[in-house]
Amino acid sequence: MRAKALATTGLVALALTLTACGADDGAGSGDDMTPAATDSMQSDDMQSDDMQSDGAMAQHGTFAGMNDKSVEGTVTVEGDTVTLSDFSSDEGPDLHLYLAKGTDEAAVEAGTELGEVTFDEADQTFTIDGMDGGDGMDGMDGYTDVVVHCDKAKAVFGAATLM
Repeated sequence: MRAKALATTGLVALALTLTACGADDGAGSGDDMTPAATDSMQSDDMQSDDMQSDGAMAQHGTFAGMNDKSVEGTVTVEGDTVTLSDFSSDEGPDLHLYLAKGTDEAAVEAGTELGEVTFDEADQTFTIDGMDGGDGMDGMDGYTDVVVHCDKAKAVFGAATLM
């Protein structure tokens, strides 16, 4: 009986933690889409702009919501600048943007925080401090994803895989 009560208490605590960053307002599809599932929806005309004047390759990605959260928009990494375009996300009290080598909690913790992200601001720009290897991409250190994360609840809201 005591084990059952302890398990129930643990499940309630987990549910409260995951909802700490805001309740789903029904705008999300409820699907746990991975960023890779939406990468094929990227426009081919974005690739024609991939070369910068200094020869460095820009990387692009399209956000997809995760964990029943809605995140939309695109990300571009050029040199030491990360730009979000047409961005929107479910509201959360402590949303941050990360460069990571994956989209799980461990990858976010090992990643590089770029700063606080505003859930309802369509265009946002971040600087990658101390990572520019001269051509802008050497310092990326194998990062593959840009992740929207609620630090308070330790929950991934969504991510974009860089291509």
